Amino acid sequence: MKALLDTNVIVDTLQQREPMFVASSKVIIAIATNQLQGYVTSKEIADIHYFSRKQFAGQDEVDKKARQVIEGLLKFLDIIDTTGGDCKKALTIENNDYEDAIMISSAVRSNMDCIITRNRKHFNKSPIPIYSPEELLELLNVKDVDA
Repeated sequence: MKALLDTNVIVDTLQQREPMFVASSKVIIAIATNQLQGYVTSKEIADIHYFSRKQFAGQDEVDKKARQVIEGLLKFLDIIDTTGGDCKKALTIENNDYEDAIMISSAVRSNMDCIITRNRKHFNKSPIPIYSPEELLELLNVKDVDA
């Protein structure tokens, strides 16, 4: 199954944000152990770098540490490009968040099977299935979701 991960799933894992951390980290583990193919958009990589820089603020070599986070993620996540066509198509998607409409458009063009997010309402008009991390884990039959 090819799944496009929303930024919040990754950042919840990286920053160990509770109560979302457990399920989001298990999604990342499922990808790292080849139970699922995980993807992010090229724009998400820049966003994750930004959040990582904020997380390391005040430390030495902030940018280097943020780049190491990206390097680690790209060992098991693949990147789908966002095209100008995706941005144009996103204008026609009924959605209150244009950035998420772009993600939907990119996911459809890239033949993703689903989008994983904890903000389902941002994707309620998606033509492809949307799952929360918990729903995806149930679908994959991953045990101890609430552990």
